[in-house]
Amino acid sequence: MDRETGAVLTGWPAVLQSIGVILTTPIGSRVMRREFGSVLPELVDRPLNSSTILAIYAASADAIARWEPRFTMNGAEVAGVNAQGRIWLIIRGTYDGNPVSGEVAL
Repeated sequence: MDRETGAVLTGWPAVLQSIGVILTTPIGSRVMRREFGSVLPELVDRPLNSSTILAIYAASADAIARWEPRFTMNGAEVAGVNAQGRIWLIIRGTYDGNPVSGEVAL
């Protein structure tokens, strides 16, 4: 189900939404599933330099590999940052045997 509209989501859009939830959920914040999520929320206040960008890529790859078995990630890049510091990440990989890419707001 689309978390914004309530519409039914299937296929790649459902997986992309799942990835967004995984990446933006702080580890330890889910009751009964404390290990779920990623360390990306811990990187929020770091300066956006090459070291932080590398940490974003690594944290994304780790969390997606652990929590989203329907998708195999093979690349990522920072697509943009707004004035409030929100980062958009483009992820690339394979879903259902097909190459896909999508944008996730962090």
